[in-house]
Order: sequence, then C-alpha cells, then structure tokens
Amino acid sequence: MSGNESSVTDFILVGLYPKFRHSTILNSMVVFAYALAFLGNTLLIVLIWGDSRLHTPMYILLSQLSLIDLTLTSTIVPKMAFNFFTGERTISWIGCGTQSFFFLMLGMSECLILTLMAYDRYVAVCNPLRYPIIMNARICLQMVAGCWAGGSASSLVHTVYPMHFPICGSREIHHFFCEVPVLLKLSCEDTSVYQLVVVVTSIVLLVVPFSLITASYTLIFLTVFRMNSVKGRRKVLATCSSHLTVVSLFFGPNIFIYMTFTSSHSPEQDQALSVFSNILTPMLNPLIYSLRNKEVIAALRKLAWRCVFL
Repeated sequence: MSGNESSVTDFILVGLYPKFRHSTILNSMVVFAYALAFLGNTLLIVLIWGDSRLHTPMYILLSQLSLIDLTLTSTIVPKMAFNFFTGERTISWIGCGTQSFFFLMLGMSECLILTLMAYDRYVAVCNPLRYPIIMNARICLQMVAGCWAGGSASSLVHTVYPMHFPICGSREIHHFFCEVPVLLKLSCEDTSVYQLVVVVTSIVLLVVPFSLITASYTLIFLTVFRMNSVKGRRKVLATCSSHLTVVSLFFGPNIFIYMTFTSSHSPEQDQALSVFSNILTPMLNPLIYSLRNKEVIAALRKLAWRCVFL
C-alpha cells in the first residue's frame, strides 16, 4: 500500500484547525510547546531521581506526574505533526485504538496521582507526626502502582467497547488524535446509553477525586491559618498553590469534555480544550512546580554545577 491509498478500516484525522489560514504556524507552535513539555518534564524527572534529598513521597508523586505528562504529549503530538507536515492524514484502526488507550490510561492515572498529591499534602500539614508512617516510601509506591493499574483497567474498557461501534459513511475524525468522544460521533448506532456510561465514569474519576482534593485543601487551609509561624505558613501555601494551579488546569477542561454529551460540543471546542489540557498544561507543570520550589531549584543548581565541572 503506498501513496494516499488507505484501508477501508483506516480513520482520517483532519488535524488541528484544518481550515485555519495560518495552520503551519499553529502546528509549529504546538510542536514547540511539545518540545518544551518534553524537555521540562524530562529534566524534572532527572532532578528528582538524581538527587537523594528529593527521594520523598511528595517528589516521587511529582516525578510520576511528570512521567505521565511526558508520555501523554508523546502519545498525541508526534503523530499529529507527522500527519500535518507530510500530508498523510490516515491512522489505522489499531493505531487509533492504541492512541485512545494510552491517552485515556494516562489521563485517568494523572487524575488519581493529583488526588494522591493532595492527600500527601494533607497528611504532611494536618498530621505531621504520623506522616513518616502513613506516607512511607513503600506505601507511596504501592499507591502509585494502584493509580497506574486503575487507569489501565478503566482505559481498556473504554477503548475496546467504543471501538466496536459500527461506523457508517465518513471515517473522518474531526480532531488531531483519536479520542472516545469524537469516535462516538462517527457511529451509526445510538450511543446515548454509552455516553451516559461515560458521564457516570467521569463522575467517579473526575468529580469524586476533585471533591477529595477540595476537602483536603479545605482542611489544609484551616490548619495553616492556625499556624503561628509566618515562614511555615508561607512555605505550605507556596507548595499548595502550585498543586492547586495544576489541579485547576487539569480538571476544568476535562470535566467539560467528558461530563457533557458529545453532541453539545463543536469540533473547535474539543480541539481548543485538548490543546490546553493535553499540551499546554504539561508544558507549564514543570515551571509551576519549580519556580517557587527551593528544593527543586537547589537540585537544578547542583546538576548545573556538575555539568560545568565534568
């Protein structure tokens, strides 16, 4: 098979805003944002695992968040860039299912990791004496493994099932990657029942974790306001504000995408929210967590010093 020929089971990705006049500039900006996200998250992982002072539950969870962001953007952007700059718009049925599986797995795992990060801060601030027992390294790694396993199991179900819906007519996906909500729009069957299942699943995987995060930070702030140490209060608020910023950037767009029926979205809305949530946010996360974090900055200086004098 060569040229522009494609199998009858292939999908066609129309790409990112295909009717936009300056699509080359737009796609180049997305690739640039991906490069920054890749480098920033890779650097953060190297700093955390290379500096023994950062081998604590908080930074272990942060390294997992960076690993998820790194993999998530790599699942989406390279294929999008290849299709746009080569003019090849097709993606195979298996390729589409694989991309959808990894995207969902990583997104669900990130949701759970962010919840664990909030719980970690809650224990550290509200139960500091019990923190070494509740959040020791072994328990932390078990929690991380549970997040990955939970995300994988849920993603498998929500990839296999919608991929078997019959598709009638056009196989054009009005998006720049394969995602369950846009795949449902291609089906000639009534998918309203499954869409309801998606909404219910989203309540479990988005609303419940978001509620737990909100409850954790409510208790944290109540504890912080009772602190006598101004320095301690500022340190806790700096750490918490970074995490809350990331939580807002992650949960806001995803709640809109997955907790409303796909018929209420335009392709342009889906694409804009996907770029913001899945490309720009992973690019910003390393900056958000490092600019106000003295431990990370110290590890960065230590690494730079080593590189200069090697």
